[in-house]
Amino acid sequence: MTLPVTLDDVRDAAARLKGVVHRTPVLRSRTLDERVGAQVHLKCENFQRIGAFKIRGAYNAVSRLSPEQLAKGVAAFSSGNHAQAVALAARELGTSAVILMPEDAPRSKVEATLGYEAEIVTYDRYEGDRIVLGSTLAAERGLTLIPPYDHPHVIAGQGTAALELVEETGELGALLAPVGGGGLIAGSSTVVKGLHGNTRVVGVEPEAGDDTRQSLAAGRRITVPVPRTIADGQAIQSPGELTFEINRQLVDEVVLVTDDQIREAMRFAFERLKIVVEPSGATGLAALLAGQVTDLPERVGVIVSGGNIDTARFTELCAR
Repeated sequence: MTLPVTLDDVRDAAARLKGVVHRTPVLRSRTLDERVGAQVHLKCENFQRIGAFKIRGAYNAVSRLSPEQLAKGVAAFSSGNHAQAVALAARELGTSAVILMPEDAPRSKVEATLGYEAEIVTYDRYEGDRIVLGSTLAAERGLTLIPPYDHPHVIAGQGTAALELVEETGELGALLAPVGGGGLIAGSSTVVKGLHGNTRVVGVEPEAGDDTRQSLAAGRRITVPVPRTIADGQAIQSPGELTFEINRQLVDEVVLVTDDQIREAMRFAFERLKIVVEPSGATGLAALLAGQVTDLPERVGVIVSGGNIDTARFTELCAR
């Protein structure tokens, strides 16, 4: 079956993003390697513009709009990182952005989104349907909606993180990536399966929000209650239509991590790697440290998807 995003689409996105996004570093740690029994390559998107990988997909999508669409503006719905990404992309491309965000979105992400000159409209994530609310908002104002994951240009943009990783490391035995709506792992699996078909692709979800794992097991999209987890970027009820279509064909397995395992990974990253990682960005590392991925190959890649967390929240989560 022909998939909605191809390796050529990701390469095209990489060309469009050249000079716009950072080519983020790939870190190694001897301590980490010894602890998990593999050579681990960490693609650190916490050093990306806006502090997360989301700028890759957002800019790729917004930059392809027509002059007429850019003149009217864009809309998005997001708990934080996609909000910042669309706001920054809109500002850099000379248009405006209206972002629907949950009332309990992290303060640092709200402030950053406002700092990129976006308008914010809030809603209750436990009562409202953000897809319906966001689509209605965009339609009422005549804006182009840039969804956080279920869009071919967004997926292709997110895949450029994995493309950079493999260009630097060569073939990997396995790739781990956080799973929220599924855009990052859909783009990543498109890359690694397109370049090296034997690479094992492992998604990581918080235990409280395993909609993709359940969906892949059932062979159809499953909706779960709004997840209550510290990994706010992965508090998704159901995978996207496009992302599920890609992931059910290319993703080998999805493993789960608890909030406590995520906290431990955040502490490990801070104490041993000297980097700050937000909860959603730490889930891949958490899966390795907790032994959730069995039969590890010799060389493993992990996408550390973001580092947007304020000092007070980081201290609260990492306190023993």
